[in-house]
This record gives sequence, structure tokens and C-alpha cells, in this order.
Amino acid sequence: MADSKDVGSLAENIVRGTDRSLTTSAIPAGPTDATPRDDLADTINQVFALFRLNYHNQFYAAYADTTQLNQIKRLWLEALSSFTAESILTGAKRAIEDSDYLPTLKRMLDCCQLALERLGVPPLRDAFIEACEKPSPKLAQTWSHPVVYFAGRDSDWFFLSNNAERMTLPVFKGHYDRWVARLSRGETIVLPTRAELTEPATVAMSREERQQALSKLRETLDL
Repeated sequence: MADSKDVGSLAENIVRGTDRSLTTSAIPAGPTDATPRDDLADTINQVFALFRLNYHNQFYAAYADTTQLNQIKRLWLEALSSFTAESILTGAKRAIEDSDYLPTLKRMLDCCQLALERLGVPPLRDAFIEACEKPSPKLAQTWSHPVVYFAGRDSDWFFLSNNAERMTLPVFKGHYDRWVARLSRGETIVLPTRAELTEPATVAMSREERQQALSKLRETLDL
């Protein structure tokens, strides 16, 4: 089994998307245009690449048949679909560091849930429902975590409240994954204050002030 330091370094590279060579029996891509489901499939492929590297003999003994491996990956994709890509990769790293044995799906579910809990963010579906149900004004509400607010804001509140879940959930997931990834990298994310969102009030100029400003402009333009 690989050294824990090597595991951490490799996992970090994969999280950043810099190690694209570790693919094996990739889940077949869907439509040509990238979708959140395609992104999740890519994440699952990366997880199994990590497993192959760290549990070499166990991996090939358990997944000797490529067709069976792809079926198992699809099962994992469905089971882990409520988690962010970041929490899945973090969960895989934890599973590798904590055990000398190839993790089961149940173990991965536990590790992914723990990764979310340590960040203090809710699961994807809970966050989605929260974002859809919070009334306006949004900033006046109490949020389970700032990333839920920002993911909803970036998804567009009107879009979330006026379209079917099959359209809105994938959009929300993309933004939620991005904000959770920023949080996991150590970024401090806080809700904006109302003062930060309020533009300075425009003060009307008096007639004398307008004349003075016009005079200055003429002098500048040498009129």
C-alpha cells in the first residue's frame, strides 16, 4: 500500500485536476456537452484510479472483469450522487488513509458524509431544498451555511423558484460543488452584509453646483 504522504499528495493532485493519467475503465461519457452527471462520472473514475494505485493486488482481484467494474462504478455514481465532487474525493482519501483494505460502498458513504460534516455544510439535496424554500429577502434569512446562499444566488433565485427540479438541481449542484471546493481549500466564506450590497445613495446637485461643475469641465476642455 502506498505511503500516507504519497496518498495525500496524489489525492491533492487529483482534486486539482492535474493528474489525468490515472484513469481505468472509465464510465462511458454521456452526451457530448458536459453536464454535472458527466462531472460526477469523472470524479468516480478518479476515485477508482486512486483505489487501483493504492490497493493494486486487491483492486485487480476484486475488479478483474471490466464490464463488472463499469457496473460497480455506475452503482457508486448513483449512490454518491447526493455528495459534492470535493467531498467524494476527500472521502476517498480518508478511506485510503484509514484502512489497508479496499473500501466498500458503505465505507465510502460514511467517509463522504464525514467530509461534509467536518466542513459544516449540508448534503446537496438538503442545501438545494433550503435554497429553493427560503423566502425573500434572502439575506434576512438564517442559512445553514453561507455556501448554500451563494450557490442559490449564483443559480439565480428566480430560476430556482420557477423551473422544475430536473432543470434546477443540476445547475445548483454545479455552483454548490464550486463553493464547497473553495471552502475545503481553506477559504473563509461569510455572508455579505446589507451595507456591502447597498450602493451609495445618489445626492442631487444644486443649480450652483451644476454650474460650477460645468465651468470646470469647460476649463478642462479649454472651451
